[in-house]
Amino acid sequence: MSKPKVAFFEFTDCEGCQLQVANLGPGLLELTKLVDIVNFREIMSEEGQEYDVLVVEGSVASKHDEERLKQVAAKAKVIVALGACACTAGVNNLKNLKDLAEQKKIVYGDVDPVSDAIEAKPIDEVVKVDYYIHGCPIYGPEFLKVMECVLLGKPYKVPAYPVCVECKQNENICAYEKGQFCLGPVTRAGCNSWLPNHGSVCVGCRGLIDNPAADAQKDILEKYGLTVDGILDKFTLYCNSKKERAKYGKEFKK
Repeated sequence: MSKPKVAFFEFTDCEGCQLQVANLGPGLLELTKLVDIVNFREIMSEEGQEYDVLVVEGSVASKHDEERLKQVAAKAKVIVALGACACTAGVNNLKNLKDLAEQKKIVYGDVDPVSDAIEAKPIDEVVKVDYYIHGCPIYGPEFLKVMECVLLGKPYKVPAYPVCVECKQNENICAYEKGQFCLGPVTRAGCNSWLPNHGSVCVGCRGLIDNPAADAQKDILEKYGLTVDGILDKFTLYCNSKKERAKYGKEFKK
């Protein structure tokens, strides 16, 4: 019985999430016992065009991206969104904060080398996505969990609770108790509180949790003298998409 073929394709991104996969070492070698990786620019020169599982990194930020994504997705049985750019449009959402024509004028002047540019958007606005791996970059162990689900044909449930839960499980001192500003209370978990484990704060790269406990979040904001607008502004880096912000505006402002 032949092994499933897996292909990695990148769009508008930095390829940092694919680098995380390449750095999995023994974990990646174990995965190759179960699948054939036929296209993965970070680790191989071959470019196989026949595959069962498509792993997409990057957002859709041009008409070319849009058409190319449709083409590569048409060949796949399963599509995996890899990283913040693919899942929520990530940092590329920053281009949506101002008029696109104005921004192009500022950057390129009278020359327009990206005439087909469009507002950045996650890949699920173009094709159907079966699995999501959030983060910037992704958390390697989660990638392996998702690939296990892909191979078994079962769904992967992205945690519906905030990073704070994982932080407590890992016995980290709360960043707020140290006078730091952290987005853990409103960011979806799944990274094993990766940054706080190493002395940093959560920056919200996994996006907002889907079903916020608004009252609990208000208590946190009030306890530490924070405002709703202030915490949402911090999400501008990763969660400026309409889909992400729509989750919180209504709940917080009741």
